[in-house]
Parts: sequence; structure tokens; C-alpha cells
Amino acid sequence: MERIARRRTASFYTAACYSVEHMFNRRQWIAGSGASLAASQAQSQAPRNIAVSSSNGLRCCARAMEILKRGGDTLDAVVAGVNINEEDPEDSSVGYGGLPNEEGVVELDACVMHGPTRRAGSVASIRGIKTPSKIAKLVMEQTDHIMLVGEGALRFAKAYGFAEENLLTEKSRLAWLIWKRSLRDGRGHNNWTDGLDAPPDKPSAALRELFPNADEATLAWAWEVTVRPPTGTINCLALNAKGEMSGVTTTSGLAWKIPGRVGDSPIIGAGLYVDPDVGAAGSTGRGEENIRVAGAHTIVENMRHGMAPKEACLDCLKRVAKNYGNDPARLAKFDLNFYALRKDGAYAGAALWSGRVREGKVVPSKFTVNDGTKSRSEDCAFLLERKP
Repeated sequence: MERIARRRTASFYTAACYSVEHMFNRRQWIAGSGASLAASQAQSQAPRNIAVSSSNGLRCCARAMEILKRGGDTLDAVVAGVNINEEDPEDSSVGYGGLPNEEGVVELDACVMHGPTRRAGSVASIRGIKTPSKIAKLVMEQTDHIMLVGEGALRFAKAYGFAEENLLTEKSRLAWLIWKRSLRDGRGHNNWTDGLDAPPDKPSAALRELFPNADEATLAWAWEVTVRPPTGTINCLALNAKGEMSGVTTTSGLAWKIPGRVGDSPIIGAGLYVDPDVGAAGSTGRGEENIRVAGAHTIVENMRHGMAPKEACLDCLKRVAKNYGNDPARLAKFDLNFYALRKDGAYAGAALWSGRVREGKVVPSKFTVNDGTKSRSEDCAFLLERKP
């Protein structure tokens, strides 16, 4: 009798476990089906002309929208948009006038993805060409490769008629020299400053003699980028009324980097990813951390599985934070922003931090949107709040 009772108890326990597991799996299936259905319904809405970019993309998005309205190709639109920044010597994070590597040489990276044809192109560590986004597009269109780097990328660009130029402006050279002068050995000595036998003088006086046209604001900017090397970059994503999508990311990379260093910007799946069935994503900020989570691809896959653009970006940022044990002190040493555009026109920008501290105040993280009227800045969602 005892043995029979045990068997009945075991059978009841097994049946109960099966029932609970079956209910749990069924609930999961229903929830998953609901999320997929919601995503499917959202993405079945009519697409529209829209361009999304990083905070420095106001003019970029305006140019892209002009081309979209004329019926132009989405990749032509975003590349033309970022060309404004690449050719602007005042944007020290991109193209001409970008802050150089530790040897004072400007090295640029870029990649493009064309949704309608599902193709991509990329260049990294290219020197002497103002518009690396154009060369990345050329790699996509005119070769059987996806990425060219360094000297090979430069030769390729020159073969197609691009002129090699000195990309280091006087403003960026000033910042580089101040950075060189800030370095010290164990005894506090630097061979790039006045010699031991030089008369005492203020460093600022020597800099003004070297750069007589530099005003106080420029000198202050140069010191700021010396002590807090920026990562910069511009990303732009576009969707047209036909539902076609493309994207581009272009940068001069981390200031004062080791020559040859490549961040996330030219890496397909990190700095940029476009899947015309789902959406597109891109990034700016510290590339090394983005590469470790394959950020742009992760965000697009999140959207594929039902996440809204904002949640998709924040989820990816949580993965970045997890790599640092969610330690705010370590995470505070860098910034990272993501941008996402779904194929129905839903979009978002999200940042690791709520903003950056400037002159004792937190300046909110922003991104740019143009949906057919005028380019505007919007606040990024954020994972962590930064205090002054």
C-alpha cells in the first residue's frame, strides 16, 4: 500500500510539474506571439520620409531630407548629409579638421549600408581624403570587397580621382601641440616644452606667439580636448516613403589615438547596421565598448524581436554596463550613444549617460530628427543619470 501511495504521489507530482511547465510555456508563447504581433502591426504602418542623426546632424538631416523629397536614393541622401560635416573644418570629430592621431596625422573611418540592395562598404584609417563616406560608398559599388584600410584605401580613392590633401587645420594642429606639451615623463619633463635653459614664461604666452590668431575661446577649446579627448563621429539613418532605408557613419576617431587604431564607425554591425526588413541603427561615442556588444546589429535584432527603438537601444546599453559590472565609477569614464530607426518610421536616440558636464552643468544628450519640416534636436533616452 505504501509503495502504491508513493507511486500515486510521484505521478501527481509529475503531472503537476508538467501542468505548471505547460502553463508557463503557453504563457510565454502567448506573450511572445503578442509582442511579435504588436511589432508586426507597428511595422505594417505606411513608411515616411525621415532622417535621424547624432547631435551634430542638424544640417546633415536637412540635406538628406531635401534629397528624399526629390525622390533620391536613401544612401545618396545620408552620404550627402554627412559630407557637410566631413568638409566642415569647424567639426573636429569628422573629416577635414578632425583631431589627429598621436603623430599629428588625421586618420578617418566610415561605412555605409544600402538597404534596397543589402550591400555595404567601408574604409578605415584612410588619410588625406576629406570625405571617407564617399570612398566607403565607392568600395560598395565598384569592388567585390566590403572594407579597405590604410594605404590601400588611399590608393583606391586616388585611382577614382580623389585628391590627397592635408586634413590638419591650424585649429586642430593647435590642439595637438597643446596635447603634446601636456605629456610628462616620471620627472615631470617634456621635450615639447621650453628647454631647461629657457627664461621663465607662461605657457599661454608661448602658445599665443605660435598661434597669434587663436582667441581665448579657441585656446580654451584646445585645452578641453587635450584633457578630455573626444570621440566625436556622425551617424545618419534615412527612410523614404517607399520603405527603403540606408545609413552611414563617419569619423576622425578618438583624438590622439595610436596610429592605425580603428573604432566602431567603419565596422558593419557595430557602428552601423541596416536590415530593410526591420530597421537601422548606428552609434557615436567610445567605439571599443560598442564593438564588444556589436551594438548596431544588437539593436536591429532587438527590434526584430518586438522591442520599440528606445527599448532596443537601452537594452544594448545595459549590455555595455554589464561588461563593467554596472559600476558607475568605471562607466563614467566614457560616453556612448545609439540611434535607431524602424522601417515604419518609429525612431529613438539613447545614451549611456543623461549628458555631459560642461562648466559645472549637465548638458543633456541630444540627437537630431527631420521628418519633412525642419531639423530638430530631441533629448536622448538614457541609462544612467549624470550629476554636475
